[in-house]
Amino acid sequence: MKVYSVADNIISPLGFDTSQNFEALKNSRSGIRKIASGKLLPEDFYGAEIGHALVNAQFDFADPDPYSYLEKLFILSIKSVLQAVPGIDKKRLLLIISTTKGNIDLLSSEPGQDGKRIMLAEMAKAVNEYFELPNPALVVSNACISGVSALITGSKLIRMGMYDHVLVSGGDILSEFTLSGFHCLKAISDEPCRPYDAARKGINLGEACGTVLLSNDSALCSEKQSLAVFRGGGQSNDANHISGPSRSGKGLKIAVNHALRQAGIPKKEIGYINAHGTATVFNDEMEAIAFHDLGLQDVPLNSLKGYFGHTLGAAGVVETIMAIRQFNDSILLKSLGYETSGVSKDIHVLSENKEASDLQFALKTVSGFGGCNAAIILEKVCS
Repeated sequence: MKVYSVADNIISPLGFDTSQNFEALKNSRSGIRKIASGKLLPEDFYGAEIGHALVNAQFDFADPDPYSYLEKLFILSIKSVLQAVPGIDKKRLLLIISTTKGNIDLLSSEPGQDGKRIMLAEMAKAVNEYFELPNPALVVSNACISGVSALITGSKLIRMGMYDHVLVSGGDILSEFTLSGFHCLKAISDEPCRPYDAARKGINLGEACGTVLLSNDSALCSEKQSLAVFRGGGQSNDANHISGPSRSGKGLKIAVNHALRQAGIPKKEIGYINAHGTATVFNDEMEAIAFHDLGLQDVPLNSLKGYFGHTLGAAGVVETIMAIRQFNDSILLKSLGYETSGVSKDIHVLSENKEASDLQFALKTVSGFGGCNAAIILEKVCS
């Protein structure tokens, strides 16, 4: 059974739908900016922030507002996708929420907000009930691979015949908790991030929400730019360190090989890699070693962190949507911020946008804290 991506949405500082975000990326616009010191960090930092005012403007709730900032992002993104598939059978539909920290801002809960919803299951239940979905929502929370892991889970559930359609919605926000944690690790760059570049200094965190509708029915797709086949996926854990990846890329190589086997294609068919590319020393070096050892060093590769920042639980979903848009639009985007290689192995990092009319298969990879890794193979649907 084939599983398709049939509809999608991205909300980020670059726009409130996928098309707005994609146009921004094609024009090399970034959502990363300097954010003044204040509630989030006691010093200025670079990050990608949507902003409460823009999100609140989309709602008309009585005071006190019943939904958190992140829940509003999920609701807006999911609503956009469901509007693209009117009449879908909700009895055969499952919602999977992907996030790393969820309503972490409720640690300092405002009056009127439900403090219980700091628990991920309660947050997912609130979103699920907004749409009156009959099946209980699932939550996938596994560090930075959460989004891709949720897509793999959704695809498996459809192939098993448990559901016909799965909504995968990934989201995370900027918070004092998350920023201070990465700040303590000395991983935050004091300038816009530069994945794989010799001058890279670390990550920029960002907030976003992305939603993909997976289905066994490609006829549901009304916008062909969203259409792709999920050919296969793989996950692994290198069990190296609580925050650092295996220096040899061992776990990532295992995940990619699993994905290739499930997809049933040789690695020479991969025409594009959307990599994790956090712009930290260890991550970028590990990925370069892994892709080189896999024999994928000549495949065009980019990281989208220079546009969105690192959006944690949203990253795998948002970046998968952008990978699909790239091969459906016959263009590969440059890895923003990249100029000179700063990794020990040769890999083909894109420094300019590139036409890609003959692209059929793409590889999306992610890696995260605790040594987790995930990879999926996407296939273009030829008309």
